[in-house]
Amino acid sequence: MKTLTVLVLVIFMNLNPFGGFYMGDDAVKNVSEAIKTMDAKKLATYFNTAIDLEVDDISGTYSKIQAEEIIRDFFKKTPLLSFTVNHEGSSNDGSEFIIGTYKTSSKNFRVYVLMKKESDKLLIRQLQFEVE
Repeated sequence: MKTLTVLVLVIFMNLNPFGGFYMGDDAVKNVSEAIKTMDAKKLATYFNTAIDLEVDDISGTYSKIQAEEIIRDFFKKTPLLSFTVNHEGSSNDGSEFIIGTYKTSSKNFRVYVLMKKESDKLLIRQLQFEVE
């Protein structure tokens, strides 16, 4: 019974308030912060070697370096007023996701980030900025 109590306590301590398990890795938090600060370089540190990217009228699979340039250009052309994380969680396969709203002076974008574990590190596999 004591073991069960400890196990339940450990599980509850590792749940994040948005649902799912907290991976102990601050990757999700750091990715959100990189978007909030429009820091393409910091965001790119979490890109997988190839990333599915959808930004405005650009859509495809890009290398980490290409994706960083596209995001840098997007941030420059589309200054942020605010970024809000609407949902955050994980799935059974160990992937993590963020769904948020990137607000500008002229339009809003729905942001979707899908991260999967690669060599014990969460990396972005998919990143979308879709006009709402």
